[in-house]
Amino acid sequence: MEENTTQTKQTHKTIPVKGMYEDWFLDYASYVILERAVPHLNDGLKPVQRRILHSMKELDDGRYNKVANIVGNTMKYHPHGDASIADALVGLGQKELLIDCQGNWGNILTGDSAAASRYIEARLSKFALDVVFNPQTTKWRPSYDGRNKEPETLPIKFPLLLAQGVEGIAVGLACKILPHNFVELIESSIKILRNEPFEIFPDFLTGGSIDVSKYNQGLRGGKVRVRAKISVQDKRTLVISEIPFATTTGKLIDSIIKANEKGKIKIKKIDDNTALNVEIIIQLPNDTSIDQTIDALYAFTDCEVSISPNSCVIEKDKPNFLTVNEILESSTQNTVDLLQLELEIELNELKERWQWISLEKIFIENEIYEKIKPCTTDQEIDDTIIEGLKPFIKNLMREPNIEDIHKLRKIPIDRISKFNSDKANDILLAIEDDIKQVNYDLEHIIDYAIAYFERILKKYGQGKERKTEIRSFDTIEAQAVAVANEKLYCNYKDGFAGFRMKNDEYVCDCSDIDDVIAFRSDGTVVVKKVQEKDFFGTDII
Repeated sequence: MEENTTQTKQTHKTIPVKGMYEDWFLDYASYVILERAVPHLNDGLKPVQRRILHSMKELDDGRYNKVANIVGNTMKYHPHGDASIADALVGLGQKELLIDCQGNWGNILTGDSAAASRYIEARLSKFALDVVFNPQTTKWRPSYDGRNKEPETLPIKFPLLLAQGVEGIAVGLACKILPHNFVELIESSIKILRNEPFEIFPDFLTGGSIDVSKYNQGLRGGKVRVRAKISVQDKRTLVISEIPFATTTGKLIDSIIKANEKGKIKIKKIDDNTALNVEIIIQLPNDTSIDQTIDALYAFTDCEVSISPNSCVIEKDKPNFLTVNEILESSTQNTVDLLQLELEIELNELKERWQWISLEKIFIENEIYEKIKPCTTDQEIDDTIIEGLKPFIKNLMREPNIEDIHKLRKIPIDRISKFNSDKANDILLAIEDDIKQVNYDLEHIIDYAIAYFERILKKYGQGKERKTEIRSFDTIEAQAVAVANEKLYCNYKDGFAGFRMKNDEYVCDCSDIDDVIAFRSDGTVVVKKVQEKDFFGTDII
């Protein structure tokens, strides 16, 4: 009995709550930051986005695939369920860069959601196929269950993170990188390679205008102001044709109606005719100033929004806060490194091809195959071929290895009988020219990278010009544009003033955001926000 008690005591382990919190919570926080919410610096993708693209490449045959099929295939790599994959896939598709969409994928202007995944289809865009994938330069790791391989990061030769933008909330950490213009990013990458100064600023598919004076290169503490595009159709009609980023026509109209109900602006009617393009028509009353109404729309509604970026990425398995300029510089260098690696792989492949054709030519022209006829064992055959090649090794790029010997042994007799030396010489000369070109490109890798960016720009840059106009906004004083929707009254005897004191003396019209300045007989001044009824002192002049 005593032994059992001792054994029971030994099997119990006390874990302090503090230790549990430190270990388990930090593990969870690290997982969310690294594996879910924050993009990687190298390819600009969150894990779910990377797995979706890898899965789409796996399924790619040039035709559209049902999104439901893509989601199901991606679940081999992503352990967080089909809903998260489908939402991320729709988000990628709505950015109009990597995915070619077919069907109802929702509307970023109206906020309408996409159709169910069984009804819509997708395939990789030509741009994605050109710049995102290369199995030879991809580092692989096992998937979450060990059954498959997935890329650590994709070898993307383009500043995708800045082109698409990203937003994510982790544990104790948030990320918000605004999208930038496709053309300007490539032009800035070329400037980086030429050691020229550059600037990049956000650009949105929804258009509008933006004030970037406080952008702070996308770091915490910075902000941008984004406005809708409002034009005057006639003296009683305004038309909103572009909306700020991160809002929708529905939210914008709700904010206008709310401001009208509060008396901050005056509108007669509002219609939403948005389809492919935004068209919100605002009818104004006869006694309303057009210019004052436009200013009031910017001051009191979502026609102007302020966005605070927070540029955070995963770098060397840790979250790091970098400016958008630093992100672009890192992306440009990563592209150069990937291009160099591709050239080195191509060079090695060319050398191996030259080596094999030369070996085959020597083997057939010098009839080394005839010397192996008397041989009775595999070792004798190998030794005979090696001995026959010895006089020609100095003309090869490297010494033949055992794999080369076994490959020579497998040359069919039909190939030997039809061998054409002149054709083989022509092929060797062509390969030598290719080797010279690749060596030249490696020696001039910066020029090669610039030419690559210029090719991408020429091939895919059409139609990707800036949509959001960069402007400097004037500060609109809300009090100056607010509609005088209230009347100010004052009870001089008791010292009260406000806009719900209709039995007292009328002072003037005012808005509900105005300040009231009261002068008292002792020479002091009291300034307060206008209220329904407020005390200013019994000695108001």
